[in-house]
Amino acid sequence: MRIILSLLTFSLLLILAPAASAEAGGNTPLVLKHEPLPFTPKEFYIAEVIDERPDKSSVAQLIPEGKLDLAGGGHKAVQQFILANLKRNANLRPITVRLKELRLSEKAEAPGRVKGEAVVVMDFELKLNEDETVPLTQYRGGLRYDRPANQQNVAEPALRKTLVQSMVFLNNWMDEQAASNPKLATSIKVIFTDHPEKETNDTVFYTSKRPLTWSDFKGSPSKPSKYAAAIFPSFSYDGRTEVKNGTLLLYLNLKVYMLQSSSWAKAGTLDAYGLNHEQKHFDIAKLVAERFKQKITPDILSVADYNSIIQYHFIESFREMNQLQEKYDAETQHGLNKTAQEQWNKRVAEELGRL
Repeated sequence: MRIILSLLTFSLLLILAPAASAEAGGNTPLVLKHEPLPFTPKEFYIAEVIDERPDKSSVAQLIPEGKLDLAGGGHKAVQQFILANLKRNANLRPITVRLKELRLSEKAEAPGRVKGEAVVVMDFELKLNEDETVPLTQYRGGLRYDRPANQQNVAEPALRKTLVQSMVFLNNWMDEQAASNPKLATSIKVIFTDHPEKETNDTVFYTSKRPLTWSDFKGSPSKPSKYAAAIFPSFSYDGRTEVKNGTLLLYLNLKVYMLQSSSWAKAGTLDAYGLNHEQKHFDIAKLVAERFKQKITPDILSVADYNSIIQYHFIESFREMNQLQEKYDAETQHGLNKTAQEQWNKRVAEELGRL
């Protein structure tokens, strides 16, 4: 989930007593003052600040000083400000801050008056390791002010205020999202279910309570075949997720099925022995699907990328099913080798019983 906020603006009308101008030379860097933030994060800590501003040469364009940067440079100053003023608990989620924009610009308005605008843009990401992050949300904010032309101590407080606001935003967002956002889940629980035992116009879903009958073979061979029958068994899954109390619940619905329109049998060959051979093809699909279920455990999954991991194992299991079906037909000679057929009957039944 990526949330982009429109620009937040805060207008400050500063009516200040005249004060002496800035240091002679007009190019003294701005020094961010420390300001402990008014909260203690419960869900995160700042792991790093990355400077991705297009222009890193300066932060402020002031009147009359001109271009000024923060002391030590914008990147270093922002990072030091955040790390020094935001309490850090390394047991929480590490957050990477990508500084996209930080600027303050002033322009002369009415005689003796100057208007200023400070803007900050930050992307916040969950840091998984040294090379990988997960985008979370973006902050766009800032403030505007109006000052007397001779009052030149407004820029630093304005920049500091924008940085404080960005951290307040992040803290509020994390508090709101921690329990329900999949990207912030701290653990995974996998819950498999078998597809309901109901038939559609063309599909028979696997159930041990309902073995195949020859009436399920409703198709016709696409080309002449020397075999008496053929079955089209397969398996698939669909899923959904929800997050409860920081745990990603992964619900996977497993479907083992045969397609009637793609399965066929020749008249005059419809005996119990042949039907058993085709049933074992269906049982093998169920067997591999159960093996697939055994693979998908929280130990191999990543909260950030569980879907591709499951897809990989599904493809591998699908390949395994096809290879096992071919091996079954080769060893039984498509059912003609009764000794081999009996061995496969026993093998498949025993493993299905264990799983």
